[in-house]
Amino acid sequence: MSLTGTPFLYTTIVLSVVALILPLILWSRMRGPKAVRFAARVLMLLFAQATAVTLIFVLVNNENNLYDNWADLLGTGNHVQQAADLGSDGTGGIALKRLPKVKQAFTAADGPGMRGVQVTQLKGRISGVNAEVYVWVPPQYNEPQYRNHKFPVVELLPGYPGSAKAWFGSMKVTQQLTPLMKSGKVAPFILVAPRTNLLAGVDTGCANIPGQVNADSWLSIDVPKMVTDNFRAAAAPADWATAGYSAGAHCAVKLAVAHPDRYRAAVSLSGYNDPIGERNSLAAQNVTVRRENNPYVLLKKALTPPRIALYLSGESGDGYQAGVALEQIAKAPTTVHVVYLPRSDGGHNMALWRPQVPTVFEWLTVNMGQSHVKGGATPPEPSSADSTHAALASGTASRAGAVRKR
Repeated sequence: MSLTGTPFLYTTIVLSVVALILPLILWSRMRGPKAVRFAARVLMLLFAQATAVTLIFVLVNNENNLYDNWADLLGTGNHVQQAADLGSDGTGGIALKRLPKVKQAFTAADGPGMRGVQVTQLKGRISGVNAEVYVWVPPQYNEPQYRNHKFPVVELLPGYPGSAKAWFGSMKVTQQLTPLMKSGKVAPFILVAPRTNLLAGVDTGCANIPGQVNADSWLSIDVPKMVTDNFRAAAAPADWATAGYSAGAHCAVKLAVAHPDRYRAAVSLSGYNDPIGERNSLAAQNVTVRRENNPYVLLKKALTPPRIALYLSGESGDGYQAGVALEQIAKAPTTVHVVYLPRSDGGHNMALWRPQVPTVFEWLTVNMGQSHVKGGATPPEPSSADSTHAALASGTASRAGAVRKR
């Protein structure tokens, strides 16, 4: 029975109701020695508590997409077949342009918010990772006037623990963006959500660690290669971006800063710079690896400032200071846009991140030069909002650092 499936949810609800009714019916009707009656009553209470806790866990897990299956929950899943030393560029010396195209088999994904989402099991030729990748194409993708159009792409990264389904389920990204894409306020992005929970019980920190995992190469090489092989997706970096929340936010910024030859923009919702921000991060367990995967360190020591745009939002003590730190050291052509979020009752969860989806995708549309759709379609007429975004983009493009909202 699937951990996130409807049958398991209904089963836990039924068991919780039964556990509540049993003591009401049987408490005073117990027969036998006093010790036996006492033990039976204790068992009924424990059963009621266990089913109540299980139901609450299932509801929270389904709402936040924390654990995708039983292997993730029990810490028995391992999606790394091998983790060779791939060198500083993460390619292992392989000429990526010479790799032949591989056609993947896709099936319809199931679960809340997964309508129109396809899933495939990808064996990473570079990283040695074997895991699922979810893909959603925009409304325009199958329209005749777009048949020659190559679409921009955003990789969506969850927190830790977190399911690759989370952006589609808990974050409701397609439900929020579909009308905006149809109206032209948001570019028709292909959305890609690869698995990031690759090893049992630890967050990979999106790092390449020889002998353990090549999560960076999985996300920045294998997944993009699969997408361009199987969809009308534009090639990196100008048309590729990353977006994440919590641990996924750290990952998104790190990938963009480390690989400006693969990504043009990154969105961070309540992220951090130092991998130690996630106590279970594999990248935080070694001083050298920790520095190599800290976007602040990478940006500060870069000989040539990367041509990337960063959007970072967060509350005080939860993402905001990390954004300001990057803003302070950024040099053109790097641009950093920091958004301060007042402390809310919601805190570090979906209630804080979900409402930001339209805003950050409008920002991506402008900062990736996608304000008007290219290709065979007629570009949408610019709205006043589009003009405002264009002005913001041109203003931030001329300097390092951007508007900090309060």
